[in-house]
Amino acid sequence: MSDVRKVISTGEMSVEGRFVDASNATLFAKCVVGEMEVPVIYKPIAGERPLWDFPDGNLASREVAAYLLSEELGLHLIPFTILRDGPFGPGMVQEWIEIDEAVDVVDLAQGQHPSIRAMALFDAIINNTDRKYGHILPKNPDVIFGCDHGVTFHEDPKLRTVLWQFAGEGFSEKEKQILQGASQIAASLLSEYLTRREVEALNGRLQELLKHGAFPKPSEDWPSIPWPPF
Repeated sequence: MSDVRKVISTGEMSVEGRFVDASNATLFAKCVVGEMEVPVIYKPIAGERPLWDFPDGNLASREVAAYLLSEELGLHLIPFTILRDGPFGPGMVQEWIEIDEAVDVVDLAQGQHPSIRAMALFDAIINNTDRKYGHILPKNPDVIFGCDHGVTFHEDPKLRTVLWQFAGEGFSEKEKQILQGASQIAASLLSEYLTRREVEALNGRLQELLKHGAFPKPSEDWPSIPWPPF
């Protein structure tokens, strides 16, 4: 485990501010071990707002599930994320990413950057209902992360994203391998964080993606872009 991850996992956490525009309690905090200090995002489960289409109290678990799957598939699209205790009880804690303000996120998100394409594929896998421009974090022009994966892995098709430029494009061989790998590890990796039916639905999506061999197209039965898109 790297020093940063060790500090996030075990350090004493202090809350320094709150993101007032966030739907759920989203706090800026710092974890400290000795002289090492690491900024983080802390989302206590107690601050999750109930949603009509997701079970109460498990958005943090979905964020961790998304991180674990991204890492296991070698995509590395999500900052280090864990479940741990904090000043307001257990919750999701994620490494804070300082974004490159010189990068135009809308232009980036509508372009052909390999990490944006990988993010579009990953969102199709996890059934992301909320891929907004503001959930794309360019650390620099080459390293891009995504955040806010609490409303993912639903049993019903709910993909909503601003990344539709790849819709209908065929998967590369590498992308097919990623999909196949996900189907092999999903149950054992995610059963602690998702229900059995959600894991089964994930495997069903993977099989459908492999069957069609292409990025999904926007649904005619469900809004395809989150609102607001930022």
